[in-house]
Amino acid sequence: MTPTNPEVLVSGASVAGPTLAYWLRRHGFTPTVVERAPALRAGLGGHAVDLFGPAVEVAERTGILAQVLAARTRTELVTLERPGRSPVELDMRGLVAGISDRHVEIMRGELAAILHEATRHDVEYRFGDSIRTLHQDGDGVEVTFEHGPPRRFGLVVGADGLHSGVRRLVFGEEAGFRHYLGGYLGVFTLPNYRDLQGRMVAWSAPGRTVAMYPVRQTGEARALFLFRAAEELRYDHTDLEAQKRLLREAFGERTWELPRILSELDGAPDFYFDAITQIRMPSWSSGRVTLVGDAGYSPAPAVGGGTVVAVVGAYVLAGELRAAGGDHTRAFAGYERAIGELVRRSRAIGPTVMKTLIPATPRQVWLTTQALRLLPRLPGALQRRLWAFQARPARALEAVDLERYDGAAGGSG
Repeated sequence: MTPTNPEVLVSGASVAGPTLAYWLRRHGFTPTVVERAPALRAGLGGHAVDLFGPAVEVAERTGILAQVLAARTRTELVTLERPGRSPVELDMRGLVAGISDRHVEIMRGELAAILHEATRHDVEYRFGDSIRTLHQDGDGVEVTFEHGPPRRFGLVVGADGLHSGVRRLVFGEEAGFRHYLGGYLGVFTLPNYRDLQGRMVAWSAPGRTVAMYPVRQTGEARALFLFRAAEELRYDHTDLEAQKRLLREAFGERTWELPRILSELDGAPDFYFDAITQIRMPSWSSGRVTLVGDAGYSPAPAVGGGTVVAVVGAYVLAGELRAAGGDHTRAFAGYERAIGELVRRSRAIGPTVMKTLIPATPRQVWLTTQALRLLPRLPGALQRRLWAFQARPARALEAVDLERYDGAAGGSG
């Protein structure tokens, strides 16, 4: 079946959206990407994200792996600093080896910039606009925008993140799908006053963890704050000052580097704050509209491996549309079947990682510290076995068989 209207509107120009647009174009569709931000965000924005196994494979098939590897953070050592006691050092290469034999850590913004560069000559991008309304009928979707003129598309895909506007318009309010995991994160840029090179430094206390790592391309550093909260906090998502106040209240003591790091908060050129939540939906497709990445199945920001799931989900969605000849009913059903197990397993990653990254009690802090302290002294074979055991939830990343889409690499376009 050939689609009567091969034009596909993709909302969101971060990672899932451009990945999907690349493969849709390769398969003979005509994607348009609409993005609320007025321009492509700074190429080094956001926090560091990990690409494991199948996501690295998708990057290779997309033709961007060389650029991704060149842009990797190269942060390989983590030092857990304990004021008044000796620090604990961990080689990150041993950790990721227990999860996957293929891994790249990259700044999220730089990954988005690489994907944009790979698609901008063949894909229409509309920055500074967003979808206002969607009206489906038997042949397509009528879309109105906040600024641009109305247009008609064959399909619409929401790749617009945790707080997806497409999801709200088609499936209902976010509250019906949010699953709070019990914590918050904050991220911002600051001067690399400790001259960190290839090393992350971290501090942990019951219910709270802070890490600072270098952004080698700019000479700056990025601070990541994680803290637990038994109940969701009440604040206006548009009020940055209120969010900064909550972060300061959670890390108010004068210890370690906290006063120095927080002194840079007001002058930070960027600041991100959000709850660590999952999106759980029984189905992420409705008629001619579907969701990809965090919009449909976020496994939780910072702790859930969402970038991997987004990249793989986008690739699979495009492949299923190609295999179905544009028949969205068949393609969307095949897409949900193909990544359903990945989505279900990925939900176990966030809570498991939170137990390690944000120990809840003094005893858990002690146990985590002792495990990290003793691990480097163990024989290499035993280290790998322990990491593999700890990383069992991350085996979810192998739940999708990419070999099924081998023919996709030779699609039209």
